[in-house]
Amino acid sequence: MNRHCYGLILAGGRGTRFWPRSRRHSSKQVLNVVGERSLIQATVDRLAPLIPAERIWVLTNHHLRDTIVAQLPSVPKAQVLAEPAQRNTAPAIGLAAHILHSLDPDAVMGVFPADHVIARPPVYRNVVRAAFQAAAAGHLMVVGVRPRWPETGYGYIEFPRGAQAGTPAPISVKRFREKPALAQAKRYLAAGNFYWNSGMFFWQAGALLDQLRQHLPKTATLLASLPRFGARQFAARLAETFPLCDNISIDYAVMEKAHNVCGIAAADFGWNDVGSWNAVYELLPGDGDGNVVAGESVCLDAHHNFVDVRGKTVALVGVDDLIVIDTPDALLVTRRDLAQRVGEVVKALERHKREDLL
Repeated sequence: MNRHCYGLILAGGRGTRFWPRSRRHSSKQVLNVVGERSLIQATVDRLAPLIPAERIWVLTNHHLRDTIVAQLPSVPKAQVLAEPAQRNTAPAIGLAAHILHSLDPDAVMGVFPADHVIARPPVYRNVVRAAFQAAAAGHLMVVGVRPRWPETGYGYIEFPRGAQAGTPAPISVKRFREKPALAQAKRYLAAGNFYWNSGMFFWQAGALLDQLRQHLPKTATLLASLPRFGARQFAARLAETFPLCDNISIDYAVMEKAHNVCGIAAADFGWNDVGSWNAVYELLPGDGDGNVVAGESVCLDAHHNFVDVRGKTVALVGVDDLIVIDTPDALLVTRRDLAQRVGEVVKALERHKREDLL
């Protein structure tokens, strides 16, 4: 990779569907939900052969910044930035593009979520290389993941018919599709030219700023008013300016409107966005009855359960398809098929002002 390629890791989410382990000060991206490394550490690890740590930037929130700095000692501390307010991905990416373009007018940036699992890093890095090359040539790039089932929780990218998975050349994107109903998702799967939107994007920093000026002028103007990164006034001006930016995703703000959007129809690199505890269950090996239990357990007539209970023996008797997550101050018990609803628990706790559990 050339010296003008940079990695931006987005790590500002709260991971509410991973409550009770995921809290404001220990959100999903800094947890080791699969393996011994946290999700954000694993993100940096798999990019390391392509992008050195000194060209990695992280955008997070003030609750997590100190933890991320401690977990990523090789990344310069100044390059781990806390957003003053949550304003979705368009302002966050725009801020990083503004900084990188001011430091390196030839900067090409890749945008990487901090909380994904990639089972085949070598294949993944081939996709990243191809996407960076296409971005350096002037394309706005997105990585499409070939769907393995009719998922209703992801957005889709529509490629022209005949698009082949594993092709390194950029393919023109016909349109972005919102999260579909199940019947539509089944049609997408059968058609063969609809791919999951992975949330990984690549472009020249200057090209992204041009798109923001065209499609999101208020936010572009606010970001352009910031002083030079590293200047004494930068942090104070950012705190004043950033909350005024539009609250909108980069997909809606730019990718669905721009005309030169292309994508990589990626070969299978084992992508999983780890969106719930059930996704973690699917990633981990179980016993002969499909139970995944952390630590010592006794399972009698129990099947396909996921239990994360530390420091005690767990006995499961006659129960199936449960998720049980234990922490010192909270216990979650739910069915695996309802794992996506765990975020509703956090909303209920917010309504009851239980700050001690958030």
